[in-house]
Amino acid sequence: MNHIPPLDPNVAARKGFRESEERLKRFWTAVGVSEGEGGWSVTLDGRTPKTPAHAPLTLPTKAAARLVADEWAAQGEFIDPAIMPATRLASTAIDRVSQAREAVADEIAAFAGSDLVCYLAEHPTALAVEQAREWTPWRDWAALELGVVLEPVEGIIHRAQDPASVARTRELALRLDDFALTGLAMATPLLGSAVLAFAVQRGRLEGEAAFELSRLDEAFQERQWGVDAEAAERTAARRAEALLLERWFRALQS
Repeated sequence: MNHIPPLDPNVAARKGFRESEERLKRFWTAVGVSEGEGGWSVTLDGRTPKTPAHAPLTLPTKAAARLVADEWAAQGEFIDPAIMPATRLASTAIDRVSQAREAVADEIAAFAGSDLVCYLAEHPTALAVEQAREWTPWRDWAALELGVVLEPVEGIIHRAQDPASVARTRELALRLDDFALTGLAMATPLLGSAVLAFAVQRGRLEGEAAFELSRLDEAFQERQWGVDAEAAERTAARRAEALLLERWFRALQS
């Protein structure tokens, strides 16, 4: 469909639009999803929009296609890529992750090698106790369900993990399809933890719960010193990403 321009939310969001003539106007009325060859496609007035690399915007499940379609339906007079995170995930999966699966899995495995849930504070003691209480069950879960055994350490000095566990993390990542792998690749750095990211991907943790586990240190500091407006805004944006990723994984499993 040549008259639908490929939309790259990453580029558009970084660039920002200051003048109305720079912005893409909404050019459709009806938004839907349609099953066809290769999965479920988003439709705009019955036709499928393209990714930035000009591939059809087609997803593996109806629920995932609907999640993306709802973002297109929610657009006003002008397209706002900043409020289209599922579209960004889908485009990334189709255009980029599908072509770089090994490298993406390597990055996820690298996080397992220095996973957040392994690094307990030395001081203050109250934070270390909280981290041990909240993170130990998820290291145990990773060992039992994922076969990824990670050892805790006190302090911030890096401690190498068992190479077999890092390799196992990579293997599990590569078992996922492009769309789930993309979500995992986004969740892992957001949470600082491959363990927590896998827990969300597998439905063992809700996105918000995983996000709160990822920021125990930050939350502890906030309780001690308070929260400024800019920090609160950044936290809210990151929490929204975690919630979206939970919805993304659930939609892919529907």
